[in-house]
Amino acid sequence: MRPKNLEKEDAIKAVALQIISDEGLENLSMQKLAKAANVSPRTIYIKYESKEDFLIKLFIDEVLGSYEKAVLENFTEEMNFSEGVRKLWLNTFRYLVNNRHSFALLQYGKSSPLLNKAFQKSNIKQGQFFAPIHKFLKTNVATGVIRDLPGDVHRALLFSPLLDLMNEYFDYLERPEQIITEAMILECCEMVIKGILKD
Repeated sequence: MRPKNLEKEDAIKAVALQIISDEGLENLSMQKLAKAANVSPRTIYIKYESKEDFLIKLFIDEVLGSYEKAVLENFTEEMNFSEGVRKLWLNTFRYLVNNRHSFALLQYGKSSPLLNKAFQKSNIKQGQFFAPIHKFLKTNVATGVIRDLPGDVHRALLFSPLLDLMNEYFDYLERPEQIITEAMILECCEMVIKGILKD
C-alpha cells in the first residue's frame, strides 16, 4: 500500500475510535465514519467487507496489539508475584490514561460478541495474547504463592477491578478533582494482591 493510502487508513481508524469513544459502538456507521474521515464509503469498503470486518480488524490491529505491548513493558514472568502485578497495573493505567479511545473499544469487546468473533476470524486461541501473564499466574499457583483457581478467575480477580477504576478515572475527568491517581491505583493493587495470595 502506498504511503498516502496508509495515512488515509490510519485516519479512518483514528476517527472510528473517536466515534466509538464519544458516541458508542452502536452509533458507528460506515457512512458516518466516511464523512468524519473525509473519504467516500467506497474507500472503506475497498479494504473492509463490512462494518463487522472493519471492527474486528480495528480491535485486533489497533487495540489488542498495542495494549498487549504496553501492558507487558518491562514485565517478566519470573518476577516476584507482588512486583509483577504492580508492574502490570501501572503499565495498564499509564497506557489507558493516554488511550481513552482504545479503552472504549476494549470495553465494548468485553461485553459484545466482537471479541470472540475477532479471535475466531484470526484463529487466535485463548492465551495467545498476554501469554507471559498466563505463565506468570501458573508458576505462582505451582509454587504455592497464590490460590489455585481457574485462569479466567485469576484474570477477573486481578484485572477487572483495574478496568473498573479506569472507568472511574475517565468519569472523573469531567469533575473538579481526579480521585483515581497513580497512588490510588497502587493502593488498590495492594488490596487485590493480598486477596489472592495464599495464606
